[in-house]
Amino acid sequence: MFQSYQLIVIGSGAAGMMAAIMAAREGKAVLLLEKLSKIGAKLKATGGGRCNLTNTLDNEEFMRRFGRDGRFMSPALEAFDHKDLMAFFKDIGVQSHAPDGYRVFPITHSSSTIINAMESEMSHLGVTVLCGQKAQSLEHDGIRVTGVQTQTDTFYADAVVIASGGMGYPVLGAEGDGYPMAEAVGHKVTELYPAMMPLKVKEKWVENCRADTIAKVAIHVDMKKYKKLSARGDLIFTKGGIRGPVVLDFSREITPILAKFDEVPVLANLTKGMNEEQIRQHFKTLLKKNPHQNILELLLTLLPESVSVELCKLASIDPTLSLSKQKGENRDKLIRLLVWTPLTINGHDGFKMAMITRGGIHLKEIDPYTMQSKKLEGLYFCGEVMNIDGPCGGYNLQWSFASGYLAGKMM
Repeated sequence: MFQSYQLIVIGSGAAGMMAAIMAAREGKAVLLLEKLSKIGAKLKATGGGRCNLTNTLDNEEFMRRFGRDGRFMSPALEAFDHKDLMAFFKDIGVQSHAPDGYRVFPITHSSSTIINAMESEMSHLGVTVLCGQKAQSLEHDGIRVTGVQTQTDTFYADAVVIASGGMGYPVLGAEGDGYPMAEAVGHKVTELYPAMMPLKVKEKWVENCRADTIAKVAIHVDMKKYKKLSARGDLIFTKGGIRGPVVLDFSREITPILAKFDEVPVLANLTKGMNEEQIRQHFKTLLKKNPHQNILELLLTLLPESVSVELCKLASIDPTLSLSKQKGENRDKLIRLLVWTPLTINGHDGFKMAMITRGGIHLKEIDPYTMQSKKLEGLYFCGEVMNIDGPCGGYNLQWSFASGYLAGKMM
């Protein structure tokens, strides 16, 4: 059966739904194809289901957090920044707020609120949504895209938006479907790595510190070539490794290195940035007030007990004795460990535990002002399918919404 539209959107995540809505608002006949039985599966899981939509950083700082490719986002953010996003959701009935002054959530703190509102808006605008339709290839005449072939049918259109996401969380439908479609029409896809995920470490002592959260940890790679790679945030020890916001951010840098090396040594400052002299002074101040405190009591002012005990073991320190009764070399070692605790990252669980994908369709082959392909007219990209990813904290969702907005408006 001949079915023709002005725009076909592949994928019903944040980017795909935004592209469909904006094109429909421009009066276009839009078809949204989703391979799963329901729309927005990955969006529903984002932020632990709370849906951290964006953050309140200005555009320059926002782009800086993405690294060297951040400038690519400039036209999209100028057209649709965090204020525009909040206004968009307010317009379709969703109030949002930034309770910590930084991260923006719907006031319900539920991703279902976002999905339901976008689904309702698409219905109001007459967007045709077909679930259970996996896009397999693009139809084109060598110059311009003409449609999409699914496993059961062919749909024709003047333009196509690929918003199929990356490869993180495959159980939620992210299997990299857009990459082979893009490659088939001449696009380059960079190497793909899992990102924003827990990491495994070689050290066995960390499993004795499970569930302890260490606030404001600074961590950096202890390899000459990669010493500038670092991250800051809360860290949580697990049975076989580390997780928490700092690890989610840091994993973006680590997984490509692990693809080259079996192990990546890192150093973690567990004492909110204190250096050796500051720690010594901290202990002196405490001992002036109570000279009889033992090492463990001193450490408990900085760290949870389980972590304090393990660092004492590493430094060959008896935690029940006072500081003055320890060997000088052992005291020095303990303080060095507090400033920079060595860990050896040696693995991860791959894309099944990755929230996002590092890598994707090469940015040089996409027009940042329209999101249109430079290889095939009428073909657009938005969201995670492109080679750009940011840290946790609303960065990737804002980018998905902004790029979807631009693709939908410009097609």
